[in-house]
Order: sequence, then structure tokens, then C-alpha cells
Amino acid sequence: MNLPDPGPLYADHLDALVRRADEALARGGFDHLVVPSGRLHYQVFDDRDYPYAVNPQFKAWLPLTRVPDSWLIHTPGRRPQLVYHQPHDYWHAVPAAPNGWWVEHFDIHVIRTPEQALALLPKDPARCAILGEPHSALGGFVPNNPQPVIDYLDYRRAFKTPYEIALMRQAQVPAVRGHRAAEAAFRAGASEFAIHMAYCSAAGQDSNALPYGNIIALNEHAAVLHYTDLGHAAPTPARSFLIDAGASAHGYASDITRTYAAAGHDEFQAMIDAVDAAQRQMCAAVRSGFDYKQLHVDAHLALMGILREFGVITVSPEAALANGVSAAFFPHGIGHLIGAQVHDVAGFAASDRGGRIERPAGHPYLRMTRVLEPGMVVTIEPGVYFIDMLLDEVKKAGNAASVNWERVDFFRPYGGIRIEDEVLCTDGEADNLTRPVFAAQG
Repeated sequence: MNLPDPGPLYADHLDALVRRADEALARGGFDHLVVPSGRLHYQVFDDRDYPYAVNPQFKAWLPLTRVPDSWLIHTPGRRPQLVYHQPHDYWHAVPAAPNGWWVEHFDIHVIRTPEQALALLPKDPARCAILGEPHSALGGFVPNNPQPVIDYLDYRRAFKTPYEIALMRQAQVPAVRGHRAAEAAFRAGASEFAIHMAYCSAAGQDSNALPYGNIIALNEHAAVLHYTDLGHAAPTPARSFLIDAGASAHGYASDITRTYAAAGHDEFQAMIDAVDAAQRQMCAAVRSGFDYKQLHVDAHLALMGILREFGVITVSPEAALANGVSAAFFPHGIGHLIGAQVHDVAGFAASDRGGRIERPAGHPYLRMTRVLEPGMVVTIEPGVYFIDMLLDEVKKAGNAASVNWERVDFFRPYGGIRIEDEVLCTDGEADNLTRPVFAAQG
């Protein structure tokens, strides 16, 4: 499939970030925006570092994810500056010389040691909004993360530029390749670990590049929402497979989930198909002006309708929602913002001056409560699960009669179902970033 080239879109993206930064600095009363890329973290009593994760505030400006001890500097009215750390080192691979579509837009200063950045940073740290984690401090440049600056930048980051959307479309492609390979490995009888390796090989990314740890869950393991243990022995028989796995493109993430039934498990496959059809309708509901909280509540009703159809619950979807039974089968949120971070920032923000829109009562794990607007990219990930701990709570709450426990026993060995796509909110119809890539890859 043809994907947009992010290069020609970058200049407008940078202009948007400059405008946002200028407004954020004015609100905070600062003269400079200073963003460290982050430093390596070393394990205690050892010289081994943890996997490096670039500061998301840094990679929103630059498609650079492997340049620790570098710094971005923005001063209103001046070209942005990059202090680029390229050490003399024979122990590790050294970042290549600055290159790519972004280079012409920056004044670039190459340094060989982290301390050389001090001579290039603004003279007075007190006049700087420094965005990062405490570990990134260098001399007097200690991240202060001023709230007015963070509130404004995070809120605006929900609105993706065409450049960012192009990168997010790119991130779907290796992820879908991985998903296709993972499904084939499952159907060939592979273990969770072998499926994971098949995914990484097909996607061309390993744990240092993937945006999050792959969830590879066979059978009952699909009832563990963040199952990452990766068994080395294939279960006999393999009944079901849930995979939640993404990929990265220049620091921007994809986040995709699919569920499969083994051959011959027709009733569970029928339930997967029903959840998939409902999920497509939820994706289509991503429209400007629609409250994401309502989308979450509507998902509960749709999923409980499926469970009622399959004989798992004995009450209406509305009753299951009211008495809390629906939360036992669908215990997480319908999704979240996504972009430079998998769970992108400001999902609860009331405005670009702060404040918080609370979750609906009884839904503590919803990750976004804002009204949808053009430019937002959200995940839509409904699921139904058979989780013993939560089902026991249904009984303890006096709602056992709302559930057909024989049907629960039938579906429990499959663990659960989750289907997830990424969807761009536009001025018109929803733009699903994920499904067209599956269609293109067959």
C-alpha cells in the first residue's frame, strides 16, 4: 500500500511545535524551552544499563530515538538548536552524523561528552522550562517541568499533525506483518515464546524497538490482561490465542490486538466474530464532538449484548451495566490516546490550562475522558474475559443469578477476547489506521 512520505510534512509539523512552545513559554513566564533526550540508567551495583527510552517531549520534535545526552533548545524568534551527543566510543555503536529530513531546520552542535552541552545551553537555567526526568539533570539544568508549560504542550499533543499521522500509519505496517506471522505460528502449534520470536522477526523489531512488551497469550492466559510471561512449551491442546503487539516508526507507536480460535472451536470463533463486528461499529463511532466516555459506556452495552446472545449472562445489557456485572467481563477501558507514547498524555485534561475530567463512576480504568476532536488518534479495544477473581466478586456482590455459570465454565478455557485498532478522528468519518493494512497484507 502507498504510505505518505513524512519528509515533506516535517516543516509544517515543526512550525506547529514552535507555535505551541512559544505559547507555553509565555504562559509559564520562561525564555527558553530545553528538552533533554534522556540519559542511560544503570543497574544498581553494576555497569549494565537498562534499555534506553527517549524523552517523549524530545522525540515529538525530532525523529531521533537513540541519542542519549542530547538536548533540544527552543528560544522564541530563533531557529531551534540541537546539541547532538556523538561520543568517541569503541564499546558501543555511536549515533551516525545528523542526517534526514529534519537537519536543515536546526542549528546542530555535535558534542563528544555530555558535559560539553553546558557551554551550549542557555546561560541562566532559571529562565528555562526544562522538560524531562530528574535523571537527565546536567549541572544547573535540572528538569523543572513547569505545570503551565506541561499542561499546554500535553493538551495540544493530542492533536496530531499530518507528519505524525504519517508516522503512525508507517508504524502499522511492521506490526501487521508481525501479527500475520504470529497467527501462522499459532496455527502451526508454536509456543508463546516461539510466537513472540516469529512476531519480532517479521516486524523487524525487538524489545529495544517495540513500543511495549508483547502480550502473547494462549488459552487461559488470555484472561490475564497484560500477560507477558511467554511460556516455552506449547499447550496441548491450543484452543485460543490473543496477541496485543505493536511497532514503532521514528518514535511513534502502533498498538494492535487480535484474538484467534483454533480450528474446530467454532462457538468461540463465533464469539470472536461478534466482538469483531461490534468493535468495527465502535471504531465508526469515533466522530468529532462525540464523548469518549459515552463510547466506553456504549461498548459495555454492546459487549453485554453479545454475552447475553451467547447465554453467558441472564440479564439485559442495561442491568449488567447497572449492577457491575459488565465490569467483571470488560474490566478495562475502551482505549486511550496514542502517538509518541503508547498511552499518550492528557487523556483526562479539561483544557490546555489544566484541570481534569473524571472517569464515570464504576469505570476506574478508562484512560481517556475527553470529547473527541479532529486530529486525535485513539485506540478502540473492547474485550470480554473470563477472569476467576472478578467473577468471584460478582458472586460476593450478590449478583450470581445474573450469570449462567455453565456457560462461563464452557468459555473459561479460552481466556478471553480483545480486538484493537487505532482510529483517527476527522471532520467527517472515522479513519481506521489499522484495518486497511491488514487488508493490504492479505
